[in-house]
Amino acid sequence: MTQVAVVTFDGFNELDSFVAAAIVNRCRHDGLTAYITTPTPTVTSMNGVEITGQRAFDFIPEADVVLIGSGIRTRDVVADDTVLASLPLDPGRQLVGSQCSGALVLARLGLLADLPACTDATSRPWVEAAGVEVLDAPFHASGPIATAGGCMASQYLAAWTISRTLGEAAARAAIDYVAPVGEKQSTVEHVFRVLRAGERVTAG
Repeated sequence: MTQVAVVTFDGFNELDSFVAAAIVNRCRHDGLTAYITTPTPTVTSMNGVEITGQRAFDFIPEADVVLIGSGIRTRDVVADDTVLASLPLDPGRQLVGSQCSGALVLARLGLLADLPACTDATSRPWVEAAGVEVLDAPFHASGPIATAGGCMASQYLAAWTISRTLGEAAARAAIDYVAPVGEKQSTVEHVFRVLRAGERVTAG
């Protein structure tokens, strides 16, 4: 089984965590499962939705993929060395992705190095202040590290995760399942155009 930790902090954005987890979990029958992974037993979203995490942070080292969600308290997260120490990410063994302000976490952990990143408009000044070049794009991937910007860009992280673990056909099927009726083919093709463009930025 391939396991995905969708890291979800207090103050999280529901779209970031739930959309990515839901799309990835379309592939549970193929052995790919996503878990909402939280630093405390319960966390509350930026809109007041309280949830119980499916996995604690001690699950992160055994996960094959780690996706860092965003929220209104990410700057507090990156200012807390104790919290950062509880995120032992290993791109040599894991796929690592971030959504919106989650790029700040990757930057603070030193995982972006010379890589450009994608993030949302609100977080952009903070990510740039961390010394990271921010792309005017929804998705970028280089090797085992990917970043996405904008709430609905979580579909790109999900598709990237599925493609890298199960293959493109499985990812296309998952996106097709969740795409709007009457727009399925165009949605699938759009998602994969974005993924290919995001992977060419560094290669080119």
